[in-house]
Amino acid sequence: MTASIVQKILTSNAGVAALALRVPVGIIFAAHGAQKLFGWFGGYGLEGTGGWMDSIGLSPGIMMAFLAGAAEFFGGIALILGLLTRPAALSLAIAMVVAIFSVHIQNGLFMANNGCEFGLALLAASVSLLFSGAGKASIDSLLAKRFN
Repeated sequence: MTASIVQKILTSNAGVAALALRVPVGIIFAAHGAQKLFGWFGGYGLEGTGGWMDSIGLSPGIMMAFLAGAAEFFGGIALILGLLTRPAALSLAIAMVVAIFSVHIQNGLFMANNGCEFGLALLAASVSLLFSGAGKASIDSLLAKRFN
């Protein structure tokens, strides 16, 4: 039973095409997570991001910043590597739904107005990887062969 679940999580028929989606989306997520967690790339770190999250009603702010940052940073790294891609994509999709509905949707669609278009694109990419899996060029593919 457990081997069957692991096999379903790791196995993918996506070929190498998923690599073209995984890597750039993973880089974007990892960078955004690093902004929240570490203050890298012009970010505000946990304290600054947590204060902002508190101000918009996502409390406790530092914990919410940590959860969002960890999902984005570690989920992004997982996508780049193709390691546990489906669970990573699920956590990233959830993070994007929260971001869209708590921050962006009231501003409309376009990024120029802080709208939801970028979050929606990242949500679509995450859901696509959730369904497709990592593809052949991935650690998941190597692990799936070991569980076969």
